[in-house]
Amino acid sequence: MLRRILASMDIAAQDDRVEPIPGALWERLRAQPTRAPEHLALAALDRFADPAARWAEMMRAHHTGPEIGKIAVAKHRRLSRLEGAALGLGGFFTAAGDFAALAWLQCRLVFFVAAGYGFDPHHEMRPAELLFLTGIYPSPAAARESLDGVGRSMAVHFVDQKTSGGDDDKSLIAELARFGGTYAAKKGLVKMIPIIASPINSVQNAHATDELGTKAMKFYGG
Repeated sequence: MLRRILASMDIAAQDDRVEPIPGALWERLRAQPTRAPEHLALAALDRFADPAARWAEMMRAHHTGPEIGKIAVAKHRRLSRLEGAALGLGGFFTAAGDFAALAWLQCRLVFFVAAGYGFDPHHEMRPAELLFLTGIYPSPAAARESLDGVGRSMAVHFVDQKTSGGDDDKSLIAELARFGGTYAAKKGLVKMIPIIASPINSVQNAHATDELGTKAMKFYGG
């Protein structure tokens, strides 16, 4: 019994930590900024399916699906608040990293909420649902088609929304801001101010994560 309890505590401790975006994924984001949401969603399946399944199995012993969903949202809201405060110190120089870290956390959130409601986090539709919930595509089916290489590419999908040119870093920031939620995207300019952006980032990132978490709970909760 003690061994089981300690194992559960170890799982909980591990799943309270979110490692930085893998270097290989970051390179893909930089190389293809207009396809950043797709790269994030597919990488999230590989990285977060197992932790989400472990965590949900542990939580289901004492909590209902809605309760697990609320706990997952609260957990990731706290993590996004801490992340925003830390990376906000650099303003423009850490803006891409801030948006990327927020997007990575939000990917994790959706997988944890889905698992909490009893959906298999390993299923191929989870990345598609993530892209739908973040507003990148109008439906999970459309997102899945794009992930399978059947639908329109992300570059075509967003071509009408781009109002100006810019280097790849600016393009990546724009796409990551869009992925991070409408609130984060609208307030993105404030994130460019060094030091001042730190407390603002903290609040904004928490708000955007809470917004996405609420949508995910409604989606998976029926």
